[in-house]
Amino acid sequence: MSSIPVDRSPDSTLAFLRDGYRFIGDRCDRYGSDIFQTRLLLVPTICLRGRPAAELFYDNDRFRRRGAMPMRGQRTLTGVGGVQGLDDAQHRVRKAMLMSIMTPAAIRQLGQLFDDEWRARIPSWERSGPAVLYDEVARMLTRAVCAWAGVPLADSDVARWTAELHAMIEASAVLGPRHWRGRLARRRAERWAGEVVDRARAGALPAPEGSALRVIAEHRDDRDRPLPRRIAAVELLNVLRPTVAVDRFVVFAALALHDHPQWRERVRGDEPATETFVQEVRRYYPFFSVAAARVRRSFEWAGHHFPQGRRVLLDLYGTNHHPELWPGPEQFRPDRFVGWRGDPFTLVPQGGGDHLTGHRCAGEWITVELMKRAVTNLTTTISYRVPPQDLALSLRRLPALPPSGFLIDGVRRIA
Repeated sequence: MSSIPVDRSPDSTLAFLRDGYRFIGDRCDRYGSDIFQTRLLLVPTICLRGRPAAELFYDNDRFRRRGAMPMRGQRTLTGVGGVQGLDDAQHRVRKAMLMSIMTPAAIRQLGQLFDDEWRARIPSWERSGPAVLYDEVARMLTRAVCAWAGVPLADSDVARWTAELHAMIEASAVLGPRHWRGRLARRRAERWAGEVVDRARAGALPAPEGSALRVIAEHRDDRDRPLPRRIAAVELLNVLRPTVAVDRFVVFAALALHDHPQWRERVRGDEPATETFVQEVRRYYPFFSVAAARVRRSFEWAGHHFPQGRRVLLDLYGTNHHPELWPGPEQFRPDRFVGWRGDPFTLVPQGGGDHLTGHRCAGEWITVELMKRAVTNLTTTISYRVPPQDLALSLRRLPALPPSGFLIDGVRRIA
């Protein structure tokens, strides 16, 4: 049996925070292996990347999610008790609840609401000076997803709740003030979402049939019990927060159009080209860095021993940039997706495996729809200039974002 390479540092937590998205990939390259061991937060951890690793990682007979994500991530990003940390029957029933919301018609409806918000902002952009696309898209997505989910949101509250959702997204992989802002935002948001669920359950807030609010408020778990108020709030936020997080992908799409202007003409009015462009944006740019699991029972794989209870991290960014899967991985080449059949273990920006039964993100189809709508709006609905600004994308920042948030100026409606 071959031994797993061991990282030399007694604990790699600070290195993980320093190196960001390249932490696992750099060490895999150093050791000439797609697997190595280290310690993170003093916990022994096996790190993996690549397609075979992804297929292994999403084997629910070998891995569980309970106790895998550090509490700092649960208390900011996902919420304690959310679907991401469940296994077996609990997970199947809760995941089916979320997937029932993701019908093609519902996804198109959310896309249309986003389009409506985009078009409503154009007159303001035309009158004002430079606009920060990241901030603008975030507020549009907050309005759209709340309306779609059946969650009432006053105009005066949009900026506040957008900021709270952003704080949770920013907090899980950092130390200091950003983390504590995320913790406070999580508490406030769960209180707010819990009150909305209470009103829906009491009949004081009519929730449309099939809306996220109604489905979650009425859901019964694997033991035929309604979700506790706090857990229902967590899952409602697990619809709202990831949708708002698509604002990063929209900024990355705008950045790709800016850096590769030939694609602006290619995607204009061309649905297949837009699809391939969006998929390459999702592959190329950094979104989630890793996914976590724990070994259910000891087993052997590829000559390596995985002891029971060991934490395992799958490098999502590194798998999306693995040279054996993606020739020229550091080149932006949307044409690589022409004829692509959708292997669930190679393109994993939002996790891998099966949507319905596994731990792949329930909102992935929403992400693709909203990105396609954004690309269409950026190329056919408005024209704009990109003024001088700092668009450098640091892979050390988790989660990544250009420092400027992508400024646009001179906006004019063209459609």
